[in-house]
Amino acid sequence: MAVVTGAARGIGLEIACRLAQSGAQVVFTDVEPELGPEAAASVQGGSYRNLDVTVQSQWEDTIQEIRDQHGRLDILVNNAGISPAGNIEQSDLALWRRVQTINVESVFLGCRTALPLMRQSGEGGSIINLSSIQALRPAAELAAYSASKAAVRALTKSVALHAARDRIRCNSVHPGGVHTRMLDDFAALTGDAEAALLKLNAANPLGRVGLPLDIANGVLYLASDLSAWVTGLELVIDGGSTL
Repeated sequence: MAVVTGAARGIGLEIACRLAQSGAQVVFTDVEPELGPEAAASVQGGSYRNLDVTVQSQWEDTIQEIRDQHGRLDILVNNAGISPAGNIEQSDLALWRRVQTINVESVFLGCRTALPLMRQSGEGGSIINLSSIQALRPAAELAAYSASKAAVRALTKSVALHAARDRIRCNSVHPGGVHTRMLDDFAALTGDAEAALLKLNAANPLGRVGLPLDIANGVLYLASDLSAWVTGLELVIDGGSTL
């Protein structure tokens, strides 16, 4: 039984579909009721629940529903996030707080709320938190985002140490540039999005930006028993761009 946040589109959608295709029952969660149900219906074992990841009561209701209907939770993927551009002087306090709330507090709430149910089965579980290469190599023009993803990286390690005694693993995934709406928005800031994407492709050691499936395959590994002795890992999936 798996829960994926931010699953209506982009990387989250690909992760949720990949897990479902591999045999998991997956709850697609998001705040996009016009897209989420259709996405969940596209795969066997998928269902949709509206979830604002910044609201504790909604997390509690979601986990309670899973407890009532399924009795267990094996996989949690904290994927939901935003990446508004802005250096330290361009980012006001309202933007800073919004980014930290969506990108960091949601991960805190997800881990904290899900752990008791995940522990209940006695069989362990896997939490995967989506961070970013910006946690490892911050960008001047992404001040709030870089800080938030560094916080996710550190929180993941703390959760990994705390939950290890229950055989619950917690790992972070650090994507590089992945071709989603976020990357398109970032490229558009240059004034010539097509040229910017070509430049990003050329700059990557493997010759292209990432695809959502590249990230989903990494998450599938961390969710599966293939990574049974892996916790606290920073899985960088970036085509070598941080080397």
